[in-house]
Amino acid sequence: MTDRIEIPTRMLVHALIREDGSVDADELYGVADTLGMSDQQVRLCVKRLVAEGRFTHEGRGRKARLHATPDTVRALAPNADFLRHAFEQDAGLAPWDGVWHLAAFAVPESERTARDLLRETLVHLGGAPLQGGLYVCANAWEPYVEEAAHRLGAHGGLTLLTSTDLRRGETREPAELARRLWPLREIADRYHRLGRLARPRLDRLTGTAGLSPSELLTIAVELAAELTRAMDPDPLLPPELLPRPWPGAEAREIFASCWAALHEQEGGEARPALFRLYADIAAGADRAAR
Repeated sequence: MTDRIEIPTRMLVHALIREDGSVDADELYGVADTLGMSDQQVRLCVKRLVAEGRFTHEGRGRKARLHATPDTVRALAPNADFLRHAFEQDAGLAPWDGVWHLAAFAVPESERTARDLLRETLVHLGGAPLQGGLYVCANAWEPYVEEAAHRLGAHGGLTLLTSTDLRRGETREPAELARRLWPLREIADRYHRLGRLARPRLDRLTGTAGLSPSELLTIAVELAAELTRAMDPDPLLPPELLPRPWPGAEAREIFASCWAALHEQEGGEARPALFRLYADIAAGADRAAR
């Protein structure tokens, strides 16, 4: 028996988006049932996603089909960029250049919603607050920050700069700064969990017993969900700034092995886009490791 992974219904829908942007309702309900979700739970989620303008909907019941809007597809793309960068770091292909990237913003109280969303975006992109309205990141995040600021109408109040001399109080040693600025222990715990949950699924994928398409999809969704939980709060600090050994690298290696095994077993043209996306990233990681 493998530990059950709790998966938000919204994440399940996103994971089943096919190459053409569609989601087959019968497949969605089938995987949801395997994961212990009720039909009512899925229906309510689909209704919310359509109301939010993230998907369009045609047909009824299990014969229905959802179509992700361009904005929805585009919003999921940066996560692939970050995973690819993480594998490059693990392979030693993205050494740190010693540059800190800073973003400061001044958004008036009358635009509080935009201000709060920009703050959340900076944290999601790996930033840590230094003081009010000033955030720091160890990676070159400028294109993502500027895109978010433009989208939120806050670009006029955004300032970007870089520095090789960052100090906070008496602390200036980079690894010590990283330890003080980011919750590294919590992030490490999430990767320990990812590795622990991925191992038995890798055993199932590489075992002698064949798995049905529904079982393969279920494992894929579970792994994608757990990877997201581990990586969403991860600032992807360069290895030079992290404790050694760092569990993120080991967990991603197990994940890549799982995905390679999934990719070997799944078939058919109408596959979820995440199969191709993660398979390509995992294959790239394997080539880099060699």
